[in-house]
Amino acid sequence: MTQGAGQGPEVERTATLRDFRVPAYVHETGPYDHGVHPGNAAPPLEEPLEHPEGYTPTQRDLPVINRRGDTLQVAVDPTAVQAPLPATGPGPLFVVGDVHGYLDELVAALQEKGLIDAGGNWCAGTARLWFLGDFTDRGPDGIGVIDLVMRLSAEAAAAGGYCKALMGNHELLLLGAKRFGDTPVNSGAGTATFQAAWLLNGGQKYDMDRLQDHHLQWMARLDAVEEVDGHLLVHSDTTAYLDYGDSIEAVNDTVRETITRNDADEVWDLFRKFTKRFSFRDEGGADAVRSLLDTYGGTRIVHGHSPIPYLLGEVGSEDGEDNGGPHVEGPHVYADGLAIAMDGGVTMAGKLLVQQLPLDI
Repeated sequence: MTQGAGQGPEVERTATLRDFRVPAYVHETGPYDHGVHPGNAAPPLEEPLEHPEGYTPTQRDLPVINRRGDTLQVAVDPTAVQAPLPATGPGPLFVVGDVHGYLDELVAALQEKGLIDAGGNWCAGTARLWFLGDFTDRGPDGIGVIDLVMRLSAEAAAAGGYCKALMGNHELLLLGAKRFGDTPVNSGAGTATFQAAWLLNGGQKYDMDRLQDHHLQWMARLDAVEEVDGHLLVHSDTTAYLDYGDSIEAVNDTVRETITRNDADEVWDLFRKFTKRFSFRDEGGADAVRSLLDTYGGTRIVHGHSPIPYLLGEVGSEDGEDNGGPHVEGPHVYADGLAIAMDGGVTMAGKLLVQQLPLDI
């Protein structure tokens, strides 16, 4: 599903867009070309990997489906698209869960919410859109997802809104695999490499082949934490953010500085901590959420990373019957109402979630 932009009128560029460093080709408008098939998934490792201590690999509980690169073609009913959003004042706030390369599903979900038009262009005016990280791996077109988000960032800013993104553990993994490859890192449990971990966790050769410097620069500058309208936005359901600072600014600065220093062991430790999960799910989960809210602000935490079916203990059928995948209707609110999970399990044939905040519950 190489979602190359089709030919169409150029989006008007203004001086305010220079900071986005968006490559020229991503300013071409849709429709998206479904003619090229990205079936180049990375081959399996010859030998199984041992998992380092404290690292939670996700291949077994988050399998890569459709390894040929196939994705579901989601038809969007034009009548379901919402009316145009207000053109003045702060716009409504939306968040997007893990995408993992499923570009078709992302486009359909954004269209359904009235955030982009039939050509894939921003049409939501002053709306505010946050992606919670994990754009690549497992699915067929992670680079296409990044290109779309970068382009929407420029278009939304020109319209008076914004489209922003957080750092996910898979962004760290892809950065590490590109920068450090097979360089051994200090995992605390024997030899580990970013390349091996990337392949284990759904790394796609088709993404690596198209990864360019401007993608790497964009990922390396992403924030890890943000607070918007009382919502503390993070990627991972972990308290590991507390290890990197006692304010949002401190955490984001520390993460960027760690990536900039380009030390493989330091970046590995950051990746390992961002891969932890389920801190808010079990007994003491609400207290874990409060520790983050008390430190960084907000009244609710909104995260991706851990798929809702696994938070609920619903893993779908394993008897070979096609039951349509996990049944995810929307975000999952838990931990005494303090946490909102946004990963709908699109990699497991679940649902790619785009949700307006605040929730009514």
